[in-house]
Amino acid sequence: MSYKGIHSIDTLYVRPGLDASHLITQDGRAAFVDTGPSSGVPQLLAALDRLDIATEQVDYVLLTHVHLDHAGGAGLLMESLPNARAVIHPRGARHMIDPAKLIAGSIEVYGENQFRELYGEIVPIPEERVLVAEDGMKVSLPGREFELIHTPGHALHHYSVIDRTAQAIFPGDNFGLSYREFDTRKGEFIYPTTTPVHFDPDAMHATIHRLMSYKPQAMYLTHFGRVTELERLAADLHECVNAFVALARKHEDDADRGVRIRKGMFEYLSERLARHGFEADNARLHQLLDIDVELNTQGLEVWLDRGPPSSR
Repeated sequence: MSYKGIHSIDTLYVRPGLDASHLITQDGRAAFVDTGPSSGVPQLLAALDRLDIATEQVDYVLLTHVHLDHAGGAGLLMESLPNARAVIHPRGARHMIDPAKLIAGSIEVYGENQFRELYGEIVPIPEERVLVAEDGMKVSLPGREFELIHTPGHALHHYSVIDRTAQAIFPGDNFGLSYREFDTRKGEFIYPTTTPVHFDPDAMHATIHRLMSYKPQAMYLTHFGRVTELERLAADLHECVNAFVALARKHEDDADRGVRIRKGMFEYLSERLARHGFEADNARLHQLLDIDVELNTQGLEVWLDRGPPSSR
């Protein structure tokens, strides 16, 4: 799928239609936004080949944040892109130059075996090839400028890419998850991602407002692809963030709070999907929702354990 020089590439992480990298092409030059894991790099290089773009023509690898479903393949990809620079948030740059702590944190979330299965080898990026993305910084391809804005809420090491040429934004994970399987006659379906360890509901609300202040016509989501019904989707995200927070607070003191939050979140999303006109049996719903429900629950529990802002 391509639109205004933006090409969505399925990295085939976990399942088709879950994780996208976006390739932006302009006047013979190119930039990737997010890479997916190392296992997705062959898909990215194949996309360059299909579009007749030489690896030497890629100027940037823009990493919205350093979670491995977005950036795990960056080091490996950079080995094939001799002229590209990796553009990384100041809080995330050191973790891509030396990924030891990033790997350890991911193993803590996923476990050793699942981490190796999902992400394989994480290749470091040489420090001299890293460009630190300060808030408001601009980078460009010929005739096409991108503004990089810091957007916390999902992660403290997160920025979003403003592409005024396409009247579009690449928000990483700060504009939620919208899988194409959930599209119905009522349009696109969306919900937030609250994965560990930096979820902050107040910051996420503020980031959604900031993104919408640019009046984009489209968001290009890593999970998954182009969405355009932005006013409705933004309202749904605000509502859903509040619902997730209320659910976490409801079970904060329960001995089995994780079990209860997971169960409540699955039921909440299933009910929303039914109202949206999505028809599926329980097994299919679990197939599509369980990975996000699990990670979202973990993130909500970390947020609960941090306590109110005044005590952090």
